[in-house]
Amino acid sequence: MLAEPQPIPVGQEPPPLRPSPSPNGANGRRMAPHRGDQSKAKGKRAQRKTGDRFAVLNAFVDAGISGLSRIELATWLVLYRDTRDGTACTSEEDIATRAGCSKRAVTTALGELRRRGLLIQVFKGGINRGPSRYRVLPMPKPPKEPGKPTSL
Repeated sequence: MLAEPQPIPVGQEPPPLRPSPSPNGANGRRMAPHRGDQSKAKGKRAQRKTGDRFAVLNAFVDAGISGLSRIELATWLVLYRDTRDGTACTSEEDIATRAGCSKRAVTTALGELRRRGLLIQVFKGGINRGPSRYRVLPMPKPPKEPGKPTSL
């Protein structure tokens, strides 16, 4: 006979509708985790990273985009897309190819982006040193006020 259903005390969770699968299958072998369980965990992490990247992109569009030329905008976007772990490591020739302009135009655009505070050159590349490294910033840094120290 079936046992009489018991009321759930206040503050406790109801039991699961289906019993949770054991880590070992019916034949005693270890079962691989279900794909759906893994994708949920990855999805939350990926969504958080994507949300942060969209917040940076939105801040750039709202505050930093005004007054930029097409090449400066394309250069910033290429570097932003290549950013991993806070820095982008991309050669000027690669930026020029993807932006559809000359290497000289990219060099000028990088200088202008640095001047505006939208880009920091972390490492100066060159022959036998590899490409330069850049930190891409979403908004221009506020101008320094005389007499006030800046903190980073």
